[in-house]
Amino acid sequence: MLKTHACGELRKEHAGTTISLAGWVHRRRDHGGLIFIDLRDREGIVQVVFNPEVSPASHQTAGELRSEYVVRVEGAVAARPAGTENRALPTGEIEVIAHDAQILNRSMTPPFYISEEVEVDESLRLKYRYLDLRRERMKQNLLLRHRVVKFMRDFLDARDFVEVETPVLIKSTPEGARDYVVPSRIYPGKFYALPQSPQQLKQLLMVAGLEKYYQVARCFRDEDTRADRQPEFTQLDIEMSFIEEEDIISLLEELFTSMIETLKPEMRMARPFPRLTYAEAMERYGTDKPDLRFGMEIGDLSDIAATTGFAVFTRAISAGGRVKGICVPGCGTYTRSQLDELNRRAQALGAGGITTISLGVASSLEELTAELAKSPAAKYLSLDQVKAMAALLQAKPGDLLVIAAGKPDMVNKVLGELRREMGERLGLAPPDLLAFAFITDFPMFEWSETAGRWQAMHHPFTSPREADLPLLDSDPGKVLARSYDFVCNGFELSSGSIRIHTSELQRRMFRVMGYTDSQIDERFGHLLEAFDFGAPPHGGIAPGIDRLVMLLAGEENIREVIAFPKNQSAADLTFNAPSEITEEQLAELHISFKNGNPPGNTLAL
Repeated sequence: MLKTHACGELRKEHAGTTISLAGWVHRRRDHGGLIFIDLRDREGIVQVVFNPEVSPASHQTAGELRSEYVVRVEGAVAARPAGTENRALPTGEIEVIAHDAQILNRSMTPPFYISEEVEVDESLRLKYRYLDLRRERMKQNLLLRHRVVKFMRDFLDARDFVEVETPVLIKSTPEGARDYVVPSRIYPGKFYALPQSPQQLKQLLMVAGLEKYYQVARCFRDEDTRADRQPEFTQLDIEMSFIEEEDIISLLEELFTSMIETLKPEMRMARPFPRLTYAEAMERYGTDKPDLRFGMEIGDLSDIAATTGFAVFTRAISAGGRVKGICVPGCGTYTRSQLDELNRRAQALGAGGITTISLGVASSLEELTAELAKSPAAKYLSLDQVKAMAALLQAKPGDLLVIAAGKPDMVNKVLGELRREMGERLGLAPPDLLAFAFITDFPMFEWSETAGRWQAMHHPFTSPREADLPLLDSDPGKVLARSYDFVCNGFELSSGSIRIHTSELQRRMFRVMGYTDSQIDERFGHLLEAFDFGAPPHGGIAPGIDRLVMLLAGEENIREVIAFPKNQSAADLTFNAPSEITEEQLAELHISFKNGNPPGNTLAL
């Protein structure tokens, strides 16, 4: 080894020892006679002193050093003189007196500061990602990710799970998103697909009798990128045989609880993790991935609204809709322009508009007067009705009521999004709190207007509730699934379910979704045949590792916890990918373009 110690491990007890170090020049300071450098490696930073009276040669070498040069140093560890200690560094009580120094590699001037946490354009960071990863924040994010994955592996290994790697070249099957496809050279005109998840593969492992499987799995989905989504991502894939929902939920709660207590003890959790049905989550929070770190729950005001003379409310109710609202704390003093901004946001989300009621300052709701309750609909609302609405939404004087009327799904969506945005704007969510929850009892199907047929809300391998089996053919929209989501702070961390394990029921599911028997056999025949060889009851879940580490690291984008992510346009700026391939490669794959070979043209095989 070129070094005997890591820079960050040296302490006062090492004083008097001779050591060798290797790393990068973090900072350099020339004090005339003495030259100081902060030498950095993965474990930390240590100060190295180059004294011409100790070693003229190493002092001369130090004169050539610049930021990010790679250097090897031999020297003696010494306690820093009293009063010069650096309490901000773990190594701040000592320094290394250089006896010899060797430049292992020089560095051009980096395009941004490595030694300072300053804002840098993301495109520049991603182009020079190998430099960006040298920065302390990014290094710590990757180390945290490593510790999270290691904890998961150790936890599951201790519970008799077996890690199995599954292929990344598989058959294209519908699982809710577009596949990435890979042309086959050997089979002209045929394609592999990269797995959106190892769903069918892990089910086949249950058929194989493995009983407890896991994998840190790479998954691929051709979807638009966003803050919590990448074209390729990593999940902890878990599958178990002979289990029910409670077994998976309990396992996951134990895993996450023990992981966070071990790796991030400074973060708080509400325990046990609460459970909400899908219907409850939508009614109370307007989303199936609610942020439970703050209240501002959606309340149903329909009964009160029906007694008012406000046509917006009464028309919505008579048409089968609902009138619901949220209480935004402390915003009763919002100006007209601020209220107009909220209204425009609601309209952008699909509402015709919102109704607001600003509650003026009073000693209590009982003391609220008509003059203090201001609303565009004030002349249609009595003071008693306003007080009743405020009481139902648990409002206080000085708060703002935001009310939407219309179809239930639209009202929930609009208020749920406004709740999220206002909670973020007002800083209502404690940053050190992880509010985990399980969402259960999802609908089995959702109707696709585009496709004109039923589609699985999660995926078609999810088992319906046994009590709802008679509804599969007669009323699919009322069938509930044996599925569960795991959410935290407004993000979906994972979805899971008890799976279908008989070919008969699986065929029924596909038929409800509009597949013909020939399509079922062509796309899923391998799985259905496997079920006929004694498939056990089984189920699983797959927490997303990228999103989890993002939350634990306090980041707002999963690109900050992935070593080499794609940008917002799904491009890899480090490798300049995707890129064109040569005519020879296209010929090997039996691919040509209809109109020559410009990018974007349709393939002709």
